[in-house]
Amino acid sequence: MTRKFIPTDEWQDPRHRQGLEGEHEAMAYLTSCGWQVEAHRFRLGRHDVDLIVRRGHTVAFVEVKARRSTEFGSGLEAIGWRKQRSIARTASLWALRHGRAGDEYRFDVVQLLWQEGRWVIEHIEDAFRPRESLI
Repeated sequence: MTRKFIPTDEWQDPRHRQGLEGEHEAMAYLTSCGWQVEAHRFRLGRHDVDLIVRRGHTVAFVEVKARRSTEFGSGLEAIGWRKQRSIARTASLWALRHGRAGDEYRFDVVQLLWQEGRWVIEHIEDAFRPRESLI
């Protein structure tokens, strides 16, 4: 079974639209902080890393979590060990293909919370370390 490509402006699920908006906000924030975006939604099969950013020799694999409220917990709390493992495996592939000598890798989270008509952004550096050392 092949999946049909659907342009983002035709997406029906508001959660998908919110996620993409959150990723764009996170990219804008990170670039304003001096990071260079290396990849957006880098995929390995059905797994992906939302953003891969670089500043010097530091490469951060960033999971972006956009929330309208904290009713069901923070974005960081939503990243369990299975998701961490998935991100780490995908990150390993990216590092093998695109990494440079001397690169240092870490896993960050950018949480976005909608408050008073705007996104409030929190960048959590080195947010988790996967159980399996894949990089």
